[in-house]
Amino acid sequence: MLTIDQARDRAADLVARALKAGADAADAIYVADAATGVQVRLGALEDVQRSEGEEIGLRVFVGKQSASASSSDLSVQAMEKLAERAVAMAGQAPEDEFAGLAPQDRLMTGTPASFDIDDGGDVSPQDLRARALQAEDAARAVSGVTNSEGGSASAGRALIALATSGGFAGSYSGSSHGVSASVLAGEGSDMQRDYAWHSTRHLGDLDDASKIGREAGERAIARMNPVRLKSGPMPVIFDPRVSGGIIGHLIGAITGGAIARKTSFLLDALDTEVFGAGITIIDDPHRVRGLRSKPFDGEGLPTQRRAIIEKGRLTTWLLDSASARQLGLAPTGHASRGVSGPPGAGATNLHMEAGDVSPAELMADIKEGFYVTDLIGHGVNGLTGDYSRGASGFVIRNGQIEGAVAEVTIAGNLKDMFRTLIPANDLDFRHGTNAPTLRLEGMTLAGD
Repeated sequence: MLTIDQARDRAADLVARALKAGADAADAIYVADAATGVQVRLGALEDVQRSEGEEIGLRVFVGKQSASASSSDLSVQAMEKLAERAVAMAGQAPEDEFAGLAPQDRLMTGTPASFDIDDGGDVSPQDLRARALQAEDAARAVSGVTNSEGGSASAGRALIALATSGGFAGSYSGSSHGVSASVLAGEGSDMQRDYAWHSTRHLGDLDDASKIGREAGERAIARMNPVRLKSGPMPVIFDPRVSGGIIGHLIGAITGGAIARKTSFLLDALDTEVFGAGITIIDDPHRVRGLRSKPFDGEGLPTQRRAIIEKGRLTTWLLDSASARQLGLAPTGHASRGVSGPPGAGATNLHMEAGDVSPAELMADIKEGFYVTDLIGHGVNGLTGDYSRGASGFVIRNGQIEGAVAEVTIAGNLKDMFRTLIPANDLDFRHGTNAPTLRLEGMTLAGD
């Protein structure tokens, strides 16, 4: 893996070669990562994996024609051939009036901030093995756990560099650490599985492996002897483990590509009230040690913290430069890309601000409801907002969480779900997308 400075210079050099080969404009992105993972099962080492890779992608423009090419060979000869090949490909591509680099006057200037996302540490396979064993041992020690799918621990580091012919060149790196455990409780056809995991940028922020293991074991035990609920409308509570998915459905509906293609159920929703007045959703690429923090987007534009939903109102689309041109708007710094193909748009660290009531208060008046801890499948229609997913969790009776529930389906429409949801006050920043416990009214459960 190159150093941060070397990666930035390599990307800039490739852009210069593309211009020399005949491109009118170009950008290049370098991506490298190295990761080690250890898997154990039933107290024995099962697998150790080490992966290292680096690749560079080049996008060139010849007039309104464009093409992309990539290579894992970073030699001078390979870079020259890559530039020549990409320019030749662009000459055969159809014209696209919206294609092009990000506006030069909007590019980030100055040194990229770090947001403390790289701890600079190096974790040995022996340490990872010890952590994985600790997680699994703690899970298996929970009374009633009968088998294990294993414990795992991982550590890695990634580096990204981007350069454009508009004058931008920047790079940054980030570390990652994770631990998980997955176990089973019960016997035969009555077995139930559950898991727990945690991931962080800094090793020092990672939950103790024993805590993760105990959580996995206790979750598996809690799922024993599930019942089926009767079909019908009822209040539904989303545990924080799954509540962030609601934000994910919002993001999918407000990307520039979906709006430009007219394939979003929120097509006409900009500057209107999509959620209740008490709801604010933040995209924060500058969160210190955030799992998705980054100083610039996939086109070299500076990132910034913004309220996507502010007091219920949708404030912005998420736009890369191409979709912004299609819509007659300015790019928002949300371009996301890999080494192949043009950028799309996406969010970074997302969270829904907490509400004013506790989870207990949120469900205190529910005579019968459903507390969701797991969702299955991808039954969401992006064009209509219709929502239907398999789910499991627990029954709520008289305001209390009781026995486990399995093999049911919950259905509704995201427009209605957005407008009626109520957040609790238990927001915790543990993932890339975070939301507190949520209450949703008017959903339909399909069970017995």
